[in-house]
Amino acid sequence: EVQLVESGGGLVQAGGSLILSCLASGSDFDDYAIGWFRQAPGKEREGVAYIGSGEQDTFVEDGVKGRFTISRDNAKSTVYLLMNSLKPEDTAVYYCAAPDSRRLPYSDYVPLSLNEYDYWGQGTQVTVSS
Repeated sequence: EVQLVESGGGLVQAGGSLILSCLASGSDFDDYAIGWFRQAPGKEREGVAYIGSGEQDTFVEDGVKGRFTISRDNAKSTVYLLMNSLKPEDTAVYYCAAPDSRRLPYSDYVPLSLNEYDYWGQGTQVTVSS
């Protein structure tokens, strides 16, 4: 099992940047894929970006592609979400999540859907003003 804590949210003007961090504790962080999700008021939670246990396996949803970048530092047990050119519609609570590795079909599998993730952080608020 892994525990996740997000940080780095805040208030930023449109066009600005933020870096979110997801600090993991527990066993075998290096083996975990991590996903970033967000939930805006009145909307369903949606995926933003995902990274496999290997740093080269990254996926970014079309709506933020070219603006958001996901990366990880296994030595620090941390996954980052760099968000550039922020827009008011990026306003949401951002969550990081990890899958239960026992449910994955193979070790390098990177889940790309919300229901494949089992462990969640408490979220960090990002507010983008116009």
